[in-house]
Order: sequence, then structure tokens, then C-alpha cells
Amino acid sequence: MLVDGRRFPFLPVTNARGDAALRPQLPLTLTYRGRSLDVSGLLDTGADVNVLPYSVGLGLGAVWQDQGVSLQLSGNLAGYETRGIIIGARVAHFSPVWLAFAWTHTDAVPLLLGQVNFFVEFDTCFFRSETAFEVRPKTQPVP
Repeated sequence: MLVDGRRFPFLPVTNARGDAALRPQLPLTLTYRGRSLDVSGLLDTGADVNVLPYSVGLGLGAVWQDQGVSLQLSGNLAGYETRGIIIGARVAHFSPVWLAFAWTHTDAVPLLLGQVNFFVEFDTCFFRSETAFEVRPKTQPVP
């Protein structure tokens, strides 16, 4: 158990074929230029970066053409144009953090929380047999 952490249940997610599976979906609030949106992000330890679906960025009021940093994703997202965007995020009662996202021009992907930089900002423990996971802000080094 993570000290000062918060436990969340795995939630059922239905794929395109209609099959349901339990996944570590984290509820969080994203904030961009004064606009907030409650979302769920799939914790993906295999994802190199956080990925933001196109409609979520639009829901936050982001303008595609205003994002100057172009990125290249791999795998099933390689064919989509992608821009970099920094967004404020709040998980549970923890202090807000800045998360860097690859904002992709498709909604064919869930909001992914990956190595850069969700897992840099938060320590996470998975308890698959209990269908739960815990999250806590990163441990600050002692000066």
C-alpha cells in the first residue's frame, strides 16, 4: 500500500467488438486556459507518452493550429498528425500537476497516461488480483 495514496477500482471498458474487460481507469480533472473537464485516463505503463484524444483537447478549448510542436507517434497512431500540449491535471485530493500530452488528431484512442510524464509525477501500484490500483504524488527527494 502506498502511504498517502488513493485506491481506485479497475473499471469495465467495452471494446469495439462489444467485449468488456476491467481496466485501470483513473478519474482526473484536466484544466487548460481556465477551462476544466472531468475525464478518465487509462493507466498504460507501456505507453511512452500521455496521449490526448482530439475531442478532449477541443472540449478543453484548445485550438489545433495554435499548438506549434509537432510529434510523431508509433504503432496504431503513426498515421495521425499529433501536436504537443501541456495541460494541468488534478487527481483526487492531490495538488495539481502539469502533464505533457501528445494531442492526436483522432478519437480512435482513449486518453492514455504514460511514462512521460504521468508516471514521472505519480507513483502507482497495481493490485490486479484485487482489481484495484493506488496512486500517490511522486515522493519528493530530501534536500
